[in-house]
Amino acid sequence: MKDVYKKPDSFYEFFTRSAAPDKEATHYCPGCGHGNIHKLIAEAIDDLDIAERTVFVSPVGCSVFGYYYFKVGNVQAAHGRAPAVATAIKRALPHSIVISYQGDGDLAAIGGNNILQAANRGESLTVIFINNAIYGMTGGQMAPTTLIDQKTTTTPYGRHSSNEGYPMRVSELLSTLQAPVYIERCTLEDSKNIMKTRKAIRQALQNQIDNKGFSLVEVLSPCPTGWKLDPLESREWITKSMLSVFPPGVYKKRDDAEARPIVPHPKLNAEEILNAIGVAKKEDSLETGSVGSDFPTHELILAGFGGQGVLLLGQLIAKSSMMEGKYVAWLPSYGPEMRGGTANCHVVVTNHRIGSPLVTNPTLLVAMNQPSLEKFAPQVRPGGFVVYDSSFVKDVTLPDHVTAIPIPFSDIANKLGNAKVANIVAAGAVIALTGITETKSLMKLINALPKKELIEANLKALEAGREAIASREKQTVGV
Repeated sequence: MKDVYKKPDSFYEFFTRSAAPDKEATHYCPGCGHGNIHKLIAEAIDDLDIAERTVFVSPVGCSVFGYYYFKVGNVQAAHGRAPAVATAIKRALPHSIVISYQGDGDLAAIGGNNILQAANRGESLTVIFINNAIYGMTGGQMAPTTLIDQKTTTTPYGRHSSNEGYPMRVSELLSTLQAPVYIERCTLEDSKNIMKTRKAIRQALQNQIDNKGFSLVEVLSPCPTGWKLDPLESREWITKSMLSVFPPGVYKKRDDAEARPIVPHPKLNAEEILNAIGVAKKEDSLETGSVGSDFPTHELILAGFGGQGVLLLGQLIAKSSMMEGKYVAWLPSYGPEMRGGTANCHVVVTNHRIGSPLVTNPTLLVAMNQPSLEKFAPQVRPGGFVVYDSSFVKDVTLPDHVTAIPIPFSDIANKLGNAKVANIVAAGAVIALTGITETKSLMKLINALPKKELIEANLKALEAGREAIASREKQTVGV
């Protein structure tokens, strides 16, 4: 026998979903506690043999990148809404093991009501709550857990109880509720306490395996970058400053908690779902209809700066396809996970069930600006298309296996008299190129848009986008 040191099996060997897919290390800052906690969770998942049942829910903040690393089911949630999303997953899949992984700004601030209600209902979830007393990712602002006199970017003179109130003690607060079965606060400042945290995480997961109810593990975690300290000083700051405000310990443990019966929830078939949301089923379209072009499934990434309407563009394509009886998914990204990042959305259109709304290798990319082209073009699959706004995108270097289609969306919109309709020009180009949805379906949605004064301009923009593709095809034939 010999010792083998390796990553847990429930961690990816290489993080191919990240911006640097050849890396074997996480993106976290040196000394950050997230890496330690990720390792403890992954080892527990392996040892408890629950990887195939586990769903990891990560909202906005440093935790947003959990899907880079964990080789389990992954769902991202809006800021603070992880407990609500986790509740939905657990109720739909009662035998799953759902982990809600949240920071203090996310859980205790914008998500305060979500965690309070999930705990009060006694949802059978495992919540890992990272308390580093600051908004770590977005610039070091004051969080609900920020200490008195602690300086942050929004409290440059320190937090004062008369102005910002006192630090919120989440474990103490939730422990007053009747339903939770296990609440413990742990720390990461030394090896001994890391081992205690390891034990607490396993206990919280075991409670869910046994279907006993709601468990939360709060972890006092260092944030060297946000605190402006080096990694060693950060560990010492936990001991000197945080422990007196947030004492470690078990705040609730209901030894009398018994396994609750799993109540199956009614399941709707595809036709019942379509009827429930008011979409008429197109005969045989869900199984045998065509979705256009050479791909049986369209996977799109539509990207640009915030304000260019790329999210609406994705919604229009998804909704019009749904009206035609196809399976669709629309996943927006507002760029909160990275300052200066692009706004984008993922759209999937197919005739079969969709396993994940995440698009990693799109069949088509619409890039409304240079950063979007540079970020997403390398991901386009062989035979795919890159349609970009040549009004702004000038430096174009693309893989040989994709087809580049420059269309001056913004210039066309300006000629139509309204710069805001560039995204609708793009919509016309996309449907003309791929046949992903029918023009009449998209026109129906445009006619229903709330800003009636823009309807005529949008319809003209839609046709202009179609004509741009048609004229390009004529030129190709002429050559």
